[in-house]
Amino acid sequence: MMQNDRASAMLGMVVEHDAPGESRVSMTVRDDMLNGFAITHGGLVFTLADTAFAIACNEDERVTVAGGADITFLKSTTAGQTLTATAARRARSGRTGLYDIRVTDETGDLVAEVRGRSITTDRRPLAADATSAIRARSARHAEVAAEDVQIAEAPSTSPAASTPNPAPERDEALTTTEVSR
Repeated sequence: MMQNDRASAMLGMVVEHDAPGESRVSMTVRDDMLNGFAITHGGLVFTLADTAFAIACNEDERVTVAGGADITFLKSTTAGQTLTATAARRARSGRTGLYDIRVTDETGDLVAEVRGRSITTDRRPLAADATSAIRARSARHAEVAAEDVQIAEAPSTSPAASTPNPAPERDEALTTTEVSR
């Protein structure tokens, strides 16, 4: 799962521990992670906890996703500090699970607590080659869209140029169902 997690990689998250039902993930807070009050944006604290939660609850060949989560913020942090999220399974029954995630700073002080609820699906993880194909297809769509913008912005110099050109051929976009497979 983490091999394809570009969001966590972009935020500089490091997986320190990964075992069935538990995980530990850390992240150093950067200047661009601060909100307007110069403290770590709460959404990024939650994102760190959510990543640890995802690792802990994806412990077999089936895809498990969050069914819900609640967060309590207890201490603010700022740039330069290292946050660590530690997730632990509390219960798992059938397709549902319950996980506690503690986010601490580098001194061990509690920054936030999260209670996560998981739902195990019938899906299997996306293969690396399928992920690459989706990314390539998305890149092609972005290139075509950029070309459309350039064509639309080009000045018209002749009456024939004002005739609308048909849009370049495109592959159909992936549906939500296709992406989730």
